[in-house]
Amino acid sequence: MTEPAAPLPAPRLGEPFLLTPGPLTTDFATKEAMLRDWGSWDSDFRAMTRTLCDRLLVLAGDRAGEYACVPMQGSGSFAVEAMLGSLVPKDGKVLVLANGAYGLRAAETLRYLGRAHTVIDKGDYLPPRGAEVAAALDADPAITHVVAIHCETSSGILNPLAEIAEAVHVRGRKLLIDSMSAFGAIPLDVGEIPCAALVSSANKCIEGVPGFGFVIARRDALEAAQGNSHSLALDLHAQWAYMEKTGQWRYTPPTHAVAAFLKALEIHAAEGGVAGRGARYARNRDVMVAGMRGLGFETLLDDRWLSPIIVTFFCPADPAFVFQTFYDLMKARGFIIYPGKLTVVDSFRIGVIGRMDEHVMARVVQAAADALAEMGVESAAPPAAALAERAKLAA
Repeated sequence: MTEPAAPLPAPRLGEPFLLTPGPLTTDFATKEAMLRDWGSWDSDFRAMTRTLCDRLLVLAGDRAGEYACVPMQGSGSFAVEAMLGSLVPKDGKVLVLANGAYGLRAAETLRYLGRAHTVIDKGDYLPPRGAEVAAALDADPAITHVVAIHCETSSGILNPLAEIAEAVHVRGRKLLIDSMSAFGAIPLDVGEIPCAALVSSANKCIEGVPGFGFVIARRDALEAAQGNSHSLALDLHAQWAYMEKTGQWRYTPPTHAVAAFLKALEIHAAEGGVAGRGARYARNRDVMVAGMRGLGFETLLDDRWLSPIIVTFFCPADPAFVFQTFYDLMKARGFIIYPGKLTVVDSFRIGVIGRMDEHVMARVVQAAADALAEMGVESAAPPAAALAERAKLAA
């Protein structure tokens, strides 16, 4: 049995821990990196952008130089829309794999873009499987692209990306991966998981701050994307081509967020990269889940689908439990949790990513116990109907 790691430093400046899927608690050195101003056209900042892209390509496993990294201003949803609107041609058709809010958001984005699409909707409890994807592709030769969510944070499901990618690859279709809340902590090697592109964000598992997302795409897919985009600002091909030519972002870049991200990448590497970051997050999850179950809470998902990113819990059936009160009491104890995003049952979520460790997770559990006691909640067990619904849908 391995020895527990030494505690990480507590947040500075009286900050609470953010138990969310991002923005999240960052290292103080990452915050300090934003104390300098940078000229967006200056050679020093162009070198920072180049370093950022090079390091992300290494993290993605691009050993053959077949991919390019294209950062895109805005939140992760901006980068997802840029990927979909640029890499899917106007006459393409997309199969969206949904098991939560972010798969459905991808479908909604495609509707706005006017791209033909169809959806496999698995609800809140189960992942899409490779065999289902294969059957859908065999039944509809018009499908050109498949969109998969790596970690669906509305429920916390870690989807089986390898079997999905295999089904797509052998049928000659193109896979687009939303790895927004997984890249940097869960392995995603483009040499092993064939894809046309993946997308993530600065303020997730790399533990940077909000301000930009990034698309890591095959160069041939980017070359073929010219003229596809519906948008001037979100034209991924134009952003890539301009960066290739000048080393600059087309429009004003989030300079301070880039500086913070480079410091976050240094910290990520010092921790052991994807393996080290993922191991800490997994310990966080295991300690927190065991403790919450010890209090009587139930997770939405079976253990095999629990991601080391965020965990969804059923709200207790006890009439003394009110989520907003529970939220406020947790915040007063230094922890900001996340409301649920499910349509079938009442739930809440606790994230395990960011600059925190298993020692913090033990404190989270104690805070939850204290909050329940203060509310007068005698049992944290969920409603019987919620458990019955889970059992029915998971059968």
